[in-house]
Amino acid sequence: MGEEKRKFGVYIPSDLAQELDTLMKGLSIENRSRLLQEALRLFIVENKWAIAKNVVGSITVLYNHEVGGVDEALTDLQHLFLDTIISTMHVHLDKEKCMLVIAVRGTSERVKELLGKIHGVRGVMLVRHTLVEAVT
Repeated sequence: MGEEKRKFGVYIPSDLAQELDTLMKGLSIENRSRLLQEALRLFIVENKWAIAKNVVGSITVLYNHEVGGVDEALTDLQHLFLDTIISTMHVHLDKEKCMLVIAVRGTSERVKELLGKIHGVRGVMLVRHTLVEAVT
């Protein structure tokens, strides 16, 4: 027997519905319900880490290294989070921009703290994380 399903209505702005329809057509997706189910699953997977006890994943930081003190600030943060950071990779993108990829493993609270501090560093342009619940 199939899984139990629940029906509920969702109201979205017209411009969002139009964009959704355009993308669905371009991607040859015909079933809005399945698309929304997949979107909800993705939302859950991408955000479940925030309520998990332990997490693992990566944090990607794009920053302008021409901004005074940004490299030192990011390095100092890494030293403050030695219990959580398991590896880093630094990539020079062009004359001004660098990318820092930080592999992390630890409690979700500690990783949230690290993310908050990275966001607060002057010169940081973008912070993107991919985190999942750590299976123990």
